[in-house]
Amino acid sequence: MANRKNGAIYTGSTAILVQRVFQHREVLVEGFTKSHGCTLLVWFEVHEDLQEARKREWQIKKWKRSWKVRLIEDMNPEWRDLWFEIQG
Repeated sequence: MANRKNGAIYTGSTAILVQRVFQHREVLVEGFTKSHGCTLLVWFEVHEDLQEARKREWQIKKWKRSWKVRLIEDMNPEWRDLWFEIQG
């Protein structure tokens, strides 16, 4: 989640992506995303196993910001909001 291109970036994991993104978009979640206005889904990965997803989350959280930006821009160079693409 991000608040704008090259702005604040939040990394998290969830078992139900659409539900969790909705919570962030509607500012229903206390914490970093609310205080920094992170309402845009700009990147995501799908994992078969939630434990695997959590390991990946913690790996990415340790990364330098430039690595996170590169990861986002490899998939989404314009930092478009991917919310509409994940809704089934």
